[in-house]
Amino acid sequence: KMDDDDDIPQLSSHTLAALQEFYLEQQQREGMKTSQGFNQYSIGSIEEDWQLSQFWYSDETASCLAKEAVLAAGKGGRIACVSAPSVYQKLKEQDGADFSVCILEYDRRFSVYGEEFIFYDYNHPLDLPENLLPHSFDIVIADPPYLSEECLQKTAETIKYLTKGKILLCTGAVMEEQAAKHLGVKMCKFIPKHSRNLANEFRCYVNYASGLD
Repeated sequence: KMDDDDDIPQLSSHTLAALQEFYLEQQQREGMKTSQGFNQYSIGSIEEDWQLSQFWYSDETASCLAKEAVLAAGKGGRIACVSAPSVYQKLKEQDGADFSVCILEYDRRFSVYGEEFIFYDYNHPLDLPENLLPHSFDIVIADPPYLSEECLQKTAETIKYLTKGKILLCTGAVMEEQAAKHLGVKMCKFIPKHSRNLANEFRCYVNYASGLD
């Protein structure tokens, strides 16, 4: 009789040890989060999920974009973050701030943010809750998950529906023409950075006089 174990691929002891170490680290990280009265709004509190094409901004970039959004929205302004959770998290760090913010995001892990979270799939750009009124946000910050014209075009429908006028778009430098075509936005001097370096050059685009030049 053949030994049943023969056709089961065996992991080398080295790989096994590495895996165990990885899981242990993960558990410790999760444990740390709960024990430190963990700040659920800080960047990295939700790990990047590359399968969803998620890449968080560096802390400086997220702060800079959040600051710009607050200035652009004005006192008591409303800000929408479309697929830009790290900017949302930075905005939430500002206690007692005089603005309100919503996060439109495909990743349901962000539902920990309660009523401010709106499930969003760019394939259905106007499939939004009824209480999200058209042109009810002073500024929309958007970072379409994919560098494709289709993704930009569909996200643009959402942006145009939500904004009273101001748009801050973050996407690849290669999307400059499409961004102008679909949203009438121009590239800023400010260069956004990510916590991990991306292969594609990334840029910011706006359709108003911003502080990003």
